[in-house]
Amino acid sequence: MNLQGKTLFITGASRGIGLAIARRAAADGANIVIVAKTAEPDPRLPGTIYSAAEEIRAAGGHPLPLQVDIRDEAQVLDAVQRAVLTFGGIDILVNNASAISLTDTEHTPMKRYDLMNGINARGTFLCTQACLPELKKSAAAGRNAHVLTLSPPLSMKTHWFAPHTAYTMAKYGMSMCTLGHAGELRKYGIAVNSLWPRTAIATAALQMIPGVDLGACRKPEILADAAWLVLTSDAAEARNSGNFHIDDELLAAHGQTDLERYSVTPGTTRFVPDFFVD
Repeated sequence: MNLQGKTLFITGASRGIGLAIARRAAADGANIVIVAKTAEPDPRLPGTIYSAAEEIRAAGGHPLPLQVDIRDEAQVLDAVQRAVLTFGGIDILVNNASAISLTDTEHTPMKRYDLMNGINARGTFLCTQACLPELKKSAAAGRNAHVLTLSPPLSMKTHWFAPHTAYTMAKYGMSMCTLGHAGELRKYGIAVNSLWPRTAIATAALQMIPGVDLGACRKPEILADAAWLVLTSDAAEARNSGNFHIDDELLAAHGQTDLERYSVTPGTTRFVPDFFVD
């Protein structure tokens, strides 16, 4: 099974992990709906929906770049409609868009709190809701419908909340969507899962966080390859839904234990750990 001819609706696909997942799917000949806010180049965060479209086309895929703020219901619904008009439907939703602020309660402005919860938790719920009619059609047609969210396993431990309560709440909101939607959508044959990295991933957004050694990180491609394994699994099998996958564990379960090619710095053995993995 591969993703040839499938249509993926990917949020935050203009750069980083979202773009890496899009390129991997494009290599199979997939249709990629690029859902992101950046249409004009930003020197701080390279990559736009149009540069992403060029990369996806070069990789063998068929892109549809759409400038969308996933906090805006009308924009999301319009994007779904345009995706259906262009490609005939939606088979896979990848909830990748996310906002981060590693600040304690005293130093988290409510504007930033609202941004994180609006994009992370609300945006994931909204995009799932908006794509659901098309995902149900895809599943009914035997096209292996999936929802994949880039969010961590739920671990209700103080040390994951105390340093940045607002961010943890917002990120866990995405994971709670996975937990609930996996159960809710199982009757339709739609698989719903989360995927999270064990190590920090070298992206442009990570460069904006002070003190992170990008040389001790892994490349986004490790998540792209792990996502491909999830999205090509049989959505109708109960074991393939409701999972909170960790990238290296998933790859190892499929016989891929040599992860050297994903290291930013060859030979690295001590990586910066990501959050939320006990």
